[in-house]
Amino acid sequence: MLDARSALRGQINLLGGLLGETIREQEGDPLFDLVEEVRALAKAHRAGDSGAGATLAARLEALPLPEARGVLRAFASYFGYVNLAEEAERVRVLRHRATGAHASGTPVEESLADAWVRLRECGITPEGAQALLDGLLVVPVFTAHPTEALRRTTRTKLRRVATRLRELDQRRLTPDEEAEIQRELREEVVALWQTDVTRLRQPSVLDEVRGGLYFFEATLFPLVPRLYDAFARALGAAYPGRAFRLPTFLRFGSWIGGDRDGNPFVTPAVTEAALREHKALALRLYLGVLDDLRGHFSMGDRVGLTEPFRARLGAYRERFPDLARRLEERYPDQPYRQFLPFLFRRLERSLAANEAPWHTLPAPSPDAYAGVEEFAADLRLLQDSLRAHGGERLADGHLGALVRQVDVFGFHLAALDLRQHADRLRDALAEVLGRYGTEGFASLGEDDRTDVLVRELGARRPFTPHVLDFSEPTNETLGLFRVVRRAHAEVGPASIDSFVISMTRGPADVLGVLLLARDAGVAGALDVVPLFETVADLHAAPDILEALFALPAYRAHLDARGGRQQVMIGYSDSNKDGGYLTANWELHRAQRAIADVCARRGVVLTLFHGRGGSVGRGGGPTNRAILAQPPESVRGRFKLTEQGEVIANRYGDPEIAQRHLEQLLHAVLLTTGAPAAPVPEEPAWERVMATLSHEAERAYRALVYETPALVDYFHAATPIDEIGRLNIGSRPAKRASGGGIADLRAIPWVFAWTQSRVALPGWYGLGTAMETWAGADEARWDTLVAMAREWPFFRTVLDNAQMSMRKADLAIAAVYAGLAGEHTRAAIFPRLRDEFARTERAILRVTGQGELLDGEPWLKEAIRLRNPYIDPMNHVQVALLRRLRAVGESAEAGELRAAVLLSVNGIAGGLRNTG
Repeated sequence: MLDARSALRGQINLLGGLLGETIREQEGDPLFDLVEEVRALAKAHRAGDSGAGATLAARLEALPLPEARGVLRAFASYFGYVNLAEEAERVRVLRHRATGAHASGTPVEESLADAWVRLRECGITPEGAQALLDGLLVVPVFTAHPTEALRRTTRTKLRRVATRLRELDQRRLTPDEEAEIQRELREEVVALWQTDVTRLRQPSVLDEVRGGLYFFEATLFPLVPRLYDAFARALGAAYPGRAFRLPTFLRFGSWIGGDRDGNPFVTPAVTEAALREHKALALRLYLGVLDDLRGHFSMGDRVGLTEPFRARLGAYRERFPDLARRLEERYPDQPYRQFLPFLFRRLERSLAANEAPWHTLPAPSPDAYAGVEEFAADLRLLQDSLRAHGGERLADGHLGALVRQVDVFGFHLAALDLRQHADRLRDALAEVLGRYGTEGFASLGEDDRTDVLVRELGARRPFTPHVLDFSEPTNETLGLFRVVRRAHAEVGPASIDSFVISMTRGPADVLGVLLLARDAGVAGALDVVPLFETVADLHAAPDILEALFALPAYRAHLDARGGRQQVMIGYSDSNKDGGYLTANWELHRAQRAIADVCARRGVVLTLFHGRGGSVGRGGGPTNRAILAQPPESVRGRFKLTEQGEVIANRYGDPEIAQRHLEQLLHAVLLTTGAPAAPVPEEPAWERVMATLSHEAERAYRALVYETPALVDYFHAATPIDEIGRLNIGSRPAKRASGGGIADLRAIPWVFAWTQSRVALPGWYGLGTAMETWAGADEARWDTLVAMAREWPFFRTVLDNAQMSMRKADLAIAAVYAGLAGEHTRAAIFPRLRDEFARTERAILRVTGQGELLDGEPWLKEAIRLRNPYIDPMNHVQVALLRRLRAVGESAEAGELRAAVLLSVNGIAGGLRNTG
């Protein structure tokens, strides 16, 4: 077993050594020696040897393609193993904290136990705790935005390596056992080296669906009962002797297969197939649990049965007589053991029925479950009978875990949110309305379109014919709502419960979706969710909601949804539109204003946060981000996207996943239940923030939208054009075919700046804003210091910018700048360099630090140690991009493009960030 004090270093050395042995064995000494030479030069350069840096750059620039690919594979593989070792270290730290907390009686910080102790200390009574529970809802939503560079095959193999590391770390091993584990590790390292880490083809949407479901099967399904148990224990410890009703407060969602905004491959048929994949996995998971439970309930008749259970068992014996005879022969006088195979049989029939597309289904099998409610009712009959006859522990143990899983995951596993662009929906409505004599609907003003839709919502006739005979795009849009109707019948209403409207610009965009949902008969079971993305949209959001809530037709819809309204805010597009500081401030203001409108109108708000992994897309520590939200915007309900590589980082390991979910719940509980700490001089600080935001936006837009050379620089000095052609995700990189920044999706915008080590979306404009406002006025600088010290919002903005800037590296960015022409480079790169220096200078002055991230020394050190191993991959990527752009569409281009993707994988792994 590894020495606990040096376990991380020991595991990195172990895996690095095995990788070196594998390179020698598989590729020979020349590649091994080259990799070692590059590593030594990179470390010497980072240690201050400028000559080593020049030698490194020249050496890597001149490498033939096979050697360049070999260097990339070596460093990319190394970071795969480093990341595993760091995950193992995180688990060790979590376990150490838990052990220390148990011994001291003090809860681990940001844990569920910590949340409930703090709430009790704030004066929350048991009755108040129950009220808080009754309104609590946290929904992580998995998305397939194209920032996940690793293949599922590679991830699965790495997970096996992680399992072996866990065994080395946590078990007392004999020498033979340790040798066997090391043999298995060698085998896995060789298998990984011989496996293509890049995708050979672009993934389909269903590939992405299955990739997302992996985390449900491997992590979330077994984890959820344990998390709820931990929640119950924390609550019981804070309020001993009190009984609480624990609702289903944690649910999961997905956009994978439902998000069609700009993705032509997400058709109604694909959405249906995604839902069938969800249901199939849920049923298989339940079948596995029932199979395990069968041997657990071996008690005989003598313990007694409740009459409802006895009646249900009798009914099943009549329905399945052949199975009943076999069970009676095999398990005589064991009624509970006989009961579970009947449930198993019905789940099997449900699984078989799920295999065929819905439009081909015959009459539903009477032996299949009509819905998850029937399955849950059977399990609760069993629970009730056990409890009534001394079996409380049996009812609440493995069976109780299954009941909780059924409550959370149903037959749908995760609710599939649908998303479409407002323009696409508007065009479909215009075509249908044109048939009824309302010409030019799409070009009408907002008030006129609203009037038309209100009139249509009041009409009794069907809006669309039974057989759709419009244009293909309109038929597809209308057909989607019919998929929702079939999904509710085949999987359950929880399978699709939200329709998100991208680029919502007015009430008519929301009313249009409501009309189409009503036409399909699903309006009462579907939240219509406006998504406000740009700065202008965030400004308009409160007025749009106010207008909607004043309409009787929409109030009727809200009443049918229990007075609840989801509102989504976009972090990516607001950042691309207005820059880092402005996006953060406008999102903060919008949340407060949206919450105010909902409170005044008596509407229960759920804010849906469209966050990404990087700081430029709302990333950063989630717990801190929630605690920095306006408290009135949370109120126990929080929904957020989990995107790209963040999913694997947060949900790949069960213990890390539990920690992340506890941090989420901890922040939502405290933001809702604990009295908000007063922020001194908040009105004055808000005025300061408004000025800072204005200056930051002006600086950002002056560069990004008002400097023509920026577009050329971005395409030349980042791998954006190559990213658009790499097999990373199913969705195109652009919404439209234009070459401008406005046409580009926010995700590849951030992705490309991250790869080129500029990370512009995470900081640009912040320094100009602070230095312009404060200037030489010491009192103003003191104000900024006080804001950073006492205002969680501003402190979080500065902390996240520091993290983004530490992962950036303007020396490496200068190498990428060399890909641009001299005029373009001179127009842009000095401005990037100067603003970086300005922002660093201002942050250090306001925080009182000597260097960025002094307040997070572990992160600062981790980035410092990683940089020498990332630098070579950046240099090789630049060389590959130069060659690729020179050869055009020749035969060599394919090999070069594959090597570029390999560099993308490696840099993403090294930075633990893509977009």
